[in-house]
Amino acid sequence: MTQPTPLTQLPQSELFRKDDVFVLFGELFGRGYATGLVDQARAAGMQIVGITVGRRDDNNALRPLNDEELAAAEANLGGRIINVPLMAGFDLDAPAGEPTPTELLNAMTLKTWEQDKLDWAHIDKCRAIGTERFRKGVAEVMAVLDGMIADGRNVLFAHTMAGGIPKAKVFMVIANRIYKGRGERFMSSQTLLDSDLGKLILQNFDEVSANTFLHLIEGSAAIRARVEAAGGQVRYTAYGYHGTEILIEGRYQWQTYTNYTQGYAKMRLERIARAAWEQGVKATVYNCPEIRTNSTDVFAGVELPLIALLEALRKEGGGAWAESQWQACRDLLVDGVTLEDVLKKVADFQTSAVMQPFHDFDAWPMPNNPEQADLQIGTSEDIVQMHKDRKALVTDLLSTLVLEASGALIFRESAAPAGPVLWLNHDVVARQLNHLHA
Repeated sequence: MTQPTPLTQLPQSELFRKDDVFVLFGELFGRGYATGLVDQARAAGMQIVGITVGRRDDNNALRPLNDEELAAAEANLGGRIINVPLMAGFDLDAPAGEPTPTELLNAMTLKTWEQDKLDWAHIDKCRAIGTERFRKGVAEVMAVLDGMIADGRNVLFAHTMAGGIPKAKVFMVIANRIYKGRGERFMSSQTLLDSDLGKLILQNFDEVSANTFLHLIEGSAAIRARVEAAGGQVRYTAYGYHGTEILIEGRYQWQTYTNYTQGYAKMRLERIARAAWEQGVKATVYNCPEIRTNSTDVFAGVELPLIALLEALRKEGGGAWAESQWQACRDLLVDGVTLEDVLKKVADFQTSAVMQPFHDFDAWPMPNNPEQADLQIGTSEDIVQMHKDRKALVTDLLSTLVLEASGALIFRESAAPAGPVLWLNHDVVARQLNHLHA
């Protein structure tokens, strides 16, 4: 693959209707992409079913939600949650009496982590235990879910699991330097990936962000067969990230956030969707635009491309509503700063000689470097300073719009998906928003 495959038209097909079943395969938290899709399922009158990742007790043992937690989670979801803990990843798994990967990482220090080595035979055992635990959990969930889906219903499985960073003290410091450090505090992302610490993290990213999609597809095979035999249809969606086409100098161009360490797992997620598609399973990864969420806030500068959505709203037929979004963004800025000033700051960043090497789709994800980090993090901070309130940013407002548009696009495209991997670029996102608010 040398070019992204964009969704170019607003989806016209309809499939899901009242009393069909929407399954959220991942817990619903605030400020996340899943909210837009859940809103669409609610509006369609679908039966909403969720799962939980569970919670850890004081001894790190995985447990279901207690009554209070379950009631709060179901109220937040607006549906029933199957209370079987589906915590992905293997960072806290180990044979009885042996150390977990996280415990091994916590023995590393800032002085030693680049040279510290892991016992990979032990790590493999931990990974196998974690995988088996998760697959058994999926089997339990599907046994309950099967009894909740009546014949003749359609089913939409929405995979939302992502992440996988072990809670190791040393990595928290390293991550802060890689994703937010510049000047003397800069740290190379490649140095991390070349270490045993980095190799372990990449494995855990694969297990959480990608392989869970495979376990979902395989684990629901019996449900899929029964639903389809009764005349219903089954769809699978997953959230990817692989850069986004935004307006740069008046035309849509692919760009990306650097360094997106999870990118390797997101590409594996795409491969899983393609393999499923080849077997006749309608599974689609939707590569979505950059937004601000609780999880992405660690990546300083990831929000910069989002600001260009304002220009796309105008270009894609935006009228009075689009102009109202421009004004709402203007109202967030300090006196003496214009929205055009902010847009120029982003444009200068995207067109700079420093950033041009990173606009290579085939080289993604590339490691960071000092010049890129300095410009990206510096531009992000400069734009924050242009606001009246650090907690009320243009990118917060625009993030809610992307969530709204992406939910509608994914929900409708999933009725008759065009392929296993699709990009939701700023053009189609803007057209969807303008259409919704016309």
